[in-house]
Amino acid sequence: MRAIWKGAVSFGLVSIGVKLYSATEEKDIRFHQVHREDGGRIRYKRTCSVCGEEVTYDDIAKGYDIGGGEMVILTDEDFADLPLTSSRAIDVLEFVPAEQVDPILYNKAYFLEPEGTATKPYVLLRDALIDSERVAIVKVALRQREQLATLRVREGVLLLNTMLWPDEIRTPDFGFLDEDLKVRPPELAMASSLIDSMTGEFEPDVFTDDYRAALQEVIDAKVEGREVVQPEEVEEAPAAAVDLMAALKASVERAKAARGEQPARGGGGAGEPTPISSARSAQKAAEKKAAKAPAKKTAAKKTAEKKTAEPAKKTAAKKTAAKKTEPAKKTAARKTAPRKSA
Repeated sequence: MRAIWKGAVSFGLVSIGVKLYSATEEKDIRFHQVHREDGGRIRYKRTCSVCGEEVTYDDIAKGYDIGGGEMVILTDEDFADLPLTSSRAIDVLEFVPAEQVDPILYNKAYFLEPEGTATKPYVLLRDALIDSERVAIVKVALRQREQLATLRVREGVLLLNTMLWPDEIRTPDFGFLDEDLKVRPPELAMASSLIDSMTGEFEPDVFTDDYRAALQEVIDAKVEGREVVQPEEVEEAPAAAVDLMAALKASVERAKAARGEQPARGGGGAGEPTPISSARSAQKAAEKKAAKAPAKKTAAKKTAEKKTAEPAKKTAAKKTAAKKTEPAKKTAARKTAPRKSA
């Protein structure tokens, strides 16, 4: 990495010499504008709109439009008189909890490296920030502009985050903010359930720029003269659902399926019961109980009939048995009679 700025962190009466490095870089694939017929680069000339002549960089100055066709021209000497051009200090103004800094204010990030003999005070400030669990609010002049910034620690290195000024943050002005929209508790409960089912630990390395990877594949194929392999078609986003509750429920089930969780019976999903699932379970239980009640009465009736029929069957069986024994008794009587007459 190449240092883009040198200066010192002013920490009370302590001065810490540092070098500034860009902490981030964009990975966009850049293209040149070329002539379609022969691939020649397209060049743009710097011409004056008044005289039409081509102008070199040495003859270019900065102008401020004050309206009405009038322009105030500022030269290098005008900028040289400003205090920012010679300012090489990062002035610590105060220390605040990190959560008090709205992330929308953050702009660009830079690493700070200690220079020369400044390593010990550098480490001292770093460890003090870690121990206090705070960030330093600082002012710094970069590229002829005074900027508000924070100093915090990342992977053992001081990180300078330049920030936008409060008046550079736009105020949202949208019509729906004035509408009286009410969210029903069941909808809020289901949305919270969806958030719970999609909750995880943020690991930025698992996310990739699929578009850039596909574009690089196309470029590599062109260079190697091989057939371009079309990337897999991305699944189309589902159309907007009219039933918000149905869409939320389907989203919960899909999120849990993606996490490998087994959906609960009835499609409600595994996990803690929500107010909606509890209400539905209670309703199903009531319907089931009502359905069982007539069945129980019918079963009881059948049991009663069965009990009544059993004595009747037994009585009938006794009568049949008695009836069957009557001829046997008559036959025995006949056999016994001749013996008595003899």
